[in-house]
Amino acid sequence: MERLTTGYPWPMRIGRNLEVRPLGGAMGCLGMILFSIVASVVLTVVLNLLL
Repeated sequence: MERLTTGYPWPMRIGRNLEVRPLGGAMGCLGMILFSIVASVVLTVVLNLLL
C-alpha cells in the first residue's frame, strides 16, 4: 500500500543548524496570519521611525 504525504515530506534546511518545517492545517493557517500581522506592525513602526 502506498503512503500518501501532503505538503513537504522533509524540512527545508537553511545553513547548518536551522530547519524550517512547514505547518499544515488550522495551526499553520493561524500561525501565518499572526506572523503576517506582527511583521506588518513591526515593519510599519520601523519605517515610521526611520522617516
